[in-house]
Amino acid sequence: MSGQPAVSAPPAPRVLVIDDGKRLDVFDVLGITDGVVRVRSPYLFEVGEQLKVRIEREGSASEAMARVRAHVGVGDDKVTELELSEETPPTRIVSG
Repeated sequence: MSGQPAVSAPPAPRVLVIDDGKRLDVFDVLGITDGVVRVRSPYLFEVGEQLKVRIEREGSASEAMARVRAHVGVGDDKVTELELSEETPPTRIVSG
């Protein structure tokens, strides 16, 4: 033991699809870098399809449009890339 407290990583961001006012949790987010979200999903969205999404990270949430940019990999290793645009400024998530 090093005697130093364990540093916990911040929780992974969540990306929810907003459809007809409902928030659908259909993505396993692998990462968000430079406006591109890499996800796994049981659903195969069409390349070029636009989705309204809610991005929750570090206690804040914003909304954006996400365009399905590509599907990479094969089989269970397939990853979907979403390109974000029109992201709103983040607002604090209030629980309760």
